[in-house]
Amino acid sequence: MSKASRSSAVPAPSARPAPRRQVRPLGWLGPAIVVGGLVPIFGLIFDGYTGALGANPVQRAELQTGVLTLALLIASLICTPLRLMFGWTWPARIRKALGLLAFMYAALHFLVYLFDKGVFSGGAGVQTFVEDVVKRPFVTVGFAALVLLVPLALTSFRGSVKKLGFARWTALHKLVYLAAALGVVHYWWGVKKDHTEPFLYGAALALLFAVRVIWQGRKPRRKVGAVGKTTGA
Repeated sequence: MSKASRSSAVPAPSARPAPRRQVRPLGWLGPAIVVGGLVPIFGLIFDGYTGALGANPVQRAELQTGVLTLALLIASLICTPLRLMFGWTWPARIRKALGLLAFMYAALHFLVYLFDKGVFSGGAGVQTFVEDVVKRPFVTVGFAALVLLVPLALTSFRGSVKKLGFARWTALHKLVYLAAALGVVHYWWGVKKDHTEPFLYGAALALLFAVRVIWQGRKPRRKVGAVGKTTGA
């Protein structure tokens, strides 16, 4: 075979088919959750601009950001039970986004509260805030819930699991149940008449926690059963 014929038998690099780019299923879901989660902020700004927040716009904004915090926390906690019970993988992909959105609304809720108390104006506002945290259980539990969410938000990013170790990271992030429970208590004590909504949030949280506990309790049985199958017992 001549040199010219050998070179023609090898396809030119440009003639080779380009590798197919793998499209991630439901790749739009994460961005959609983030965009959808930010919509209420623009709604609040628009309502504030048009005067639709009512006679006490600060209190209304405080209530809405607080309720959104609880709703997003509960939504983030639904993800793992859905994966455990139905084998779905997509909820795990949006869990972090939901959790971070919940933290963002919790921070906004806190900032609105500080504004309402005049903390940003200086002296007396800061004293009022400190007295509220120390003397008013309603404020104390809400502030404690926010404090618990801070390390969870800070360790939600890539690399945190490797730095902390999976066991420590998992143990730390179980605090989200305590933060959510404190949030429910905070909501319950903040409502003066109709406790239906805080009750529903509390019931949802209790149900999700029960699912996790029951599932954890079933783990050893599944292992025993698996051993039994492999050993023929």
